[in-house]
Amino acid sequence: MQIGVPKEIKVHEYRVGLTPASVRELVAHGHAVLVQQGAGAGIGLADDAYLAAGAMLADSAEEVFASAELIVKVKEPQPAECRMLRPQQTLFTYLHLAPDPEQTRLLLASGATAIAYETVTGPGGGLPLLAPMSEVAGRMAIQAGAACLEKERGGAGLLLGGVPGVPPAKVVILGGGTVGGNAAQIAVGVGAAVVVLDRSIDRLRQLDARFGNRIRTIHPTRESIERHVLDADLVVGAALVPGAAAPKLVSAEMVRAMRPGSVLVDVSIDQGGCFATSRPTTHADPTYLVDGVVHYCVANMPGAVPRTSTFALNNATLPFVLALAGKGCRQALRDDPQLRAGLNVIDGALTCAPVAEAQGLDWFEAMAKLGPG
Repeated sequence: MQIGVPKEIKVHEYRVGLTPASVRELVAHGHAVLVQQGAGAGIGLADDAYLAAGAMLADSAEEVFASAELIVKVKEPQPAECRMLRPQQTLFTYLHLAPDPEQTRLLLASGATAIAYETVTGPGGGLPLLAPMSEVAGRMAIQAGAACLEKERGGAGLLLGGVPGVPPAKVVILGGGTVGGNAAQIAVGVGAAVVVLDRSIDRLRQLDARFGNRIRTIHPTRESIERHVLDADLVVGAALVPGAAAPKLVSAEMVRAMRPGSVLVDVSIDQGGCFATSRPTTHADPTYLVDGVVHYCVANMPGAVPRTSTFALNNATLPFVLALAGKGCRQALRDDPQLRAGLNVIDGALTCAPVAEAQGLDWFEAMAKLGPG
């Protein structure tokens, strides 16, 4: 199969869909890989490394999209990329369609097959292709929040861990999944006072066993969310409903009642954000103020550490890329229900119920569109 890797064009996005090691593996399995020149340059993966791995180089994204049967990316396709997709072509990348009607419309119009990393499931029901970036984003959330608490960034001028004789900052994490657990790990490590809220009692038990009395675990109600958010110095939004728009857990009224100089880091912004006052930002202009509260809502947080993120992502995605290329995309989707859970668009039809619900569109069962093998 001909596999294409275009250079990412989102603002300050330096990750790349395949590393040279992944290319070498695909070539060893008999596939051809076409990589856009400079696709990995931002993380020190030179074109020569791709050539040595057996890839061919393309001068432009247009050449990649025109030639490849399977496009492997990192971030959701931008409008110009969507318009280069065609029927009988498969796109494998993060999509985050629920809050993005324009991308949904363009993908449906393209006739291409679009498989979203973030809705591929694992044997135990987890999200194996979302997990690596959730780990990175969770850890970065505390790093970013700590910086935003500095006075020159608009924050209250607090050190997360405090110092002897001065209490630490209070960090409230909304959601105890992969993002929340990794955020808690870093926050605990720097000595912050940490509270984690999650709907799953089993998840709270796991966090309690992991961290003991170094964190407080709370079941979320309107009252408990409001009480802890209003008392927080840093709030990390880590709520996730797979494939769907993120739930709004913090209202605009709550933001107005927060202490000036407190910070909101919305890791859920890719799915629309879990704070009512959130809007996507970029690494070039990551923050803004609402009612004196600093908002950090960068939609591709792991892109700030693109080398770590690229290698972590490739570790998870390569087996699925090998399956898609080896069996052909439709047969791979038929054979693997966990990969099939990642199918969002095929033949101009939507196959992801949460996206359809978020946008008021019709959807179809994936197998009804894939047909018999």
